[in-house]
Amino acid sequence: MIDERLVLDANAVAGDLEELFGIDLTAVVHRCAHCGNLGPMATLLAYVHGPGTVLRCSVCTDVVLRYVRTPWGMRLDVRGAAELRLKLPAGPDLGPTIRPVIPTPGSGRPVEE
Repeated sequence: MIDERLVLDANAVAGDLEELFGIDLTAVVHRCAHCGNLGPMATLLAYVHGPGTVLRCSVCTDVVLRYVRTPWGMRLDVRGAAELRLKLPAGPDLGPTIRPVIPTPGSGRPVEE
């Protein structure tokens, strides 16, 4: 059982996350792959007292992101994040958003969404 007094919010590892991604992630919205919770990365629960750092969903406590420093760099696992909503700096207009082609079940043919 985890001693809840040792659990921090993800603001405690903001520097590590910025080192990994190159931007401040505390306000970036994530979606938990397990429960679907949407929220800022800063609301994740940070477990930092192991060999690596584990960030868990504040709703279901499933692992969203984990990383560990090694002598060769950092290892990152984001399988628990269904998405990260990153805002990019304003850049050139790249035209309309491309919509994915989703196959119709049973037809074997793709159909535009």
